[in-house]
Amino acid sequence: GKHCRTICQKQAVGCVAANLFCDFAALQFCRSRSNPKASLCLLRFCREVCLLSRPDLPANRPARLDALFARPAAAVALAVLCNCLWGAAFPFIKLGYRLYAIDSGDTASILVFAGVRFVLAAALVWLCGLLVNRRPPRFPRCRLLAECCALGLWQTGLQYALYYSAAAVLTGALGSILNSTQSFLGVILAHFLCGGSDRLTPRKLLGCALGFAGVLAASVTGSEGGSLPGMLAMLGAAAVFAAAGPWNKRVTRKADSFAVCCLNLGAGGGALALLGLAMGGRLRPQAAGALPVLLFLAFISGAGYVLWALLMKNNPVSRIAVFGLLIPVVTVLLSALLNGETLADWRYLAALALVCAGIWLVNLRPAPHKGD
Repeated sequence: GKHCRTICQKQAVGCVAANLFCDFAALQFCRSRSNPKASLCLLRFCREVCLLSRPDLPANRPARLDALFARPAAAVALAVLCNCLWGAAFPFIKLGYRLYAIDSGDTASILVFAGVRFVLAAALVWLCGLLVNRRPPRFPRCRLLAECCALGLWQTGLQYALYYSAAAVLTGALGSILNSTQSFLGVILAHFLCGGSDRLTPRKLLGCALGFAGVLAASVTGSEGGSLPGMLAMLGAAAVFAAAGPWNKRVTRKADSFAVCCLNLGAGGGALALLGLAMGGRLRPQAAGALPVLLFLAFISGAGYVLWALLMKNNPVSRIAVFGLLIPVVTVLLSALLNGETLADWRYLAALALVCAGIWLVNLRPAPHKGD
């Protein structure tokens, strides 16, 4: 054992190489001694030495990453960051339509614009996985691979086909407030699909009721901010996203989170881009800021989906989903700043107050009992 440890420490140049070397050493020992129990013990010992011989390798980095995202304080902070990024997406999409001269009726170019964004985001997710784990993401195979691609067609493909179509005809404030229903729908669906800590309580029900009241306050005269088909498309996108939450959580528990995000964005984005190109869509930049806007949107998707998948994997869905209510707050502010939309409309201010109250109620923890 001492001799084997010395050899492993000198010869192992990487985790894979060390494993192969240790397996070879165990095989030679088995051939020479013909002792199955001893060879098995040596094999287990060699694999432990493999981890000790290169302490700089991130052998347990995924576990540490999961532990970080499972901490309540970190989960709340990262959920806020994630939804602030997504809140910036709507006004930048509207800005991108202007910079690429995409008309609200040009569905083909809208799909190409969305598809290219998510394909670029998939590449960023792959690169992020490489930097975090110091190895490329390990893609699943066979049935699990097909499930990840199906999730991408649902969560990215269908959701953003509806979302981008709605964004072309809605104001940023109205569209984002309508889309915030995904958070409440996620809390409600989690009760039926997940159970456990995701079950509804009277406090969560009250928070959801306040959030839906905020949506009604924003859309009571919604014709001023867009058309009825656009409003229905945005509500449909919110329902698709909410339904994908438990599915995403289940898949990321069975496969590498970065690989799931990459397949999700790549499959959905690729389908959108190919469909748009087949319909005759094109991207024609009209200003110098067109490409930076597209790259920033890709960054929002890449960073947002990685954070969201890890949060959903390591936390109750209801704890994380409700923070999507921050999206309209960010969107209203940025829509006023970038696109000149009104900020002092009482409907939007009332809606923002109600959804923020919903966030507080849903995430308020009950007081501990004496003796706990």
